[in-house]
Amino acid sequence: MKAKTSTVKKYRVQRRLNTDLPGLGKPGALNRRPFPPGQHGAGRRKPSEYSLRLNEKQKLVAHYDLTERQLQRFVKQSRQAEINWISELSRRLELRLDNIVFRFQMAPSIRAARQLVRHGHVLVNGKKVNIGSITLRVGDEVKVKDKSKDLPTVLQANQKPRLDLPAYLEKSDAQTGKIVAAPNTGDVPFVYNDRLIAEYYATRGSK
Repeated sequence: MKAKTSTVKKYRVQRRLNTDLPGLGKPGALNRRPFPPGQHGAGRRKPSEYSLRLNEKQKLVAHYDLTERQLQRFVKQSRQAEINWISELSRRLELRLDNIVFRFQMAPSIRAARQLVRHGHVLVNGKKVNIGSITLRVGDEVKVKDKSKDLPTVLQANQKPRLDLPAYLEKSDAQTGKIVAAPNTGDVPFVYNDRLIAEYYATRGSK
């Protein structure tokens, strides 16, 4: 029952945001019911500017499975960079270890990837790391431990990958890969409006 409830919730989030969010690991939400929850084709008001901005921010929260505080911390760090901070935000989010494990097709969702890391099944540059939120760098190697390669979660992701391998990653085998370039906004695997993200946080000052 709990698993079924979780699946329904993931579908509902994607329908509400009208976006397929691969990090949730549940494809097909928009195919099943191509309208937000509670909408049946009529009587829905045009969303406000604030609602549009909020929805774009919520896409990042849902896909990367973040808390609001975690995203705010990433935004604050990205704003300190001497470049376009939205591009820096995308780079930082894509380089989280849990996301890298997911994008390497080693786990079927970002949450599943975080569990693999937390339980000690993942090596970074040959050393065990159990914190999925750490930010990796270009040149880092990520590998599923040999004794963990036959875990159902790992096999499922290998056999039915949720996404194609992005250009900034390179795999030497099914359970080993290396970060070969810095990701950018174009590597985020769903459509979102970076202008609305910037406007959302501009109205919140330094929060």
